[in-house]
Amino acid sequence: MKLLAVCGATASGKTALAVECAKRLGGEVVSCDALLIYKRLNIGTAKPTLDERGGVPHYMIDVVEPTETFSVSDFERMARPIVEDILERGKVPVLCGGTGFYMNALLFQSGFGQTPASKEIREKYAALEREEGRAALHRRLEEVDPESAAILHENDVKRVVRALEIFELTGKKKSEQKDGTLPRYPFEAVAFDYPREVLYERIERRVDKMLEEGLVGEVRALLESGVPEDAQCMQGIGYKEVVEFLKNGGLHSTMSDIIKQNTRNYAKRQLTFFKKMQNLHWLAPENISDAAEKVCEIYDCR
Repeated sequence: MKLLAVCGATASGKTALAVECAKRLGGEVVSCDALLIYKRLNIGTAKPTLDERGGVPHYMIDVVEPTETFSVSDFERMARPIVEDILERGKVPVLCGGTGFYMNALLFQSGFGQTPASKEIREKYAALEREEGRAALHRRLEEVDPESAAILHENDVKRVVRALEIFELTGKKKSEQKDGTLPRYPFEAVAFDYPREVLYERIERRVDKMLEEGLVGEVRALLESGVPEDAQCMQGIGYKEVVEFLKNGGLHSTMSDIIKQNTRNYAKRQLTFFKKMQNLHWLAPENISDAAEKVCEIYDCR
């Protein structure tokens, strides 16, 4: 049985499409979103409500506390058995999300390419982490491979170090390596192809809605409950800007503008990432019912 991957930029309507496709195909949704895994992060993640989930089972949502760190490896370890279970029950796993490395961890066999490991290089970066911290490792990766750095969180030390190792050994970016192209399962992937200006309008409306629904209050409550401002979850777009606003003050409108700009930049990176996805079908923006019908045709016909 094939998997269906609903991917693409933030605010593009992935959840609604995934739910409708799951209903039609007899599927269950596995979230591939790096912030939806956190409990109590609801408004700033646009976490789908029970109504929005439409009675379709959803997995990998609300699985860790906000104080915890979580890596791609952790996601793969938790989510792969879920996908296998869905398949064993004769259902269609519908992967849904915009965190490309999470989705790839399920779709493709884990691989570090053909580049061998170097004990010397790994020890060097282990020393750098001990002396200067994880952020220093990530800054180094930003300098040599900004594409990988844009996707990898600084807490995902193993993969950050591997990306640095590949660059040192080959002189090429990890983002240029074809190290994860062997699919674990047959699958089809779909994404909405919005004109850039339309996507940006959707992003701006979403940010406005989040702030109206109480994003600032959500972040304040998380901090007051003991979640550190430097926690991994607080580095997510929307959360880090509100933390800065609560610490240093300033205009609410300025904070909103910064969130919108950072979200637009993130959407660009997402689109760049997913354009390389195998078996990807771009969908013209339209109502969810018509889009889901086209997706089901793609899924069943190939």
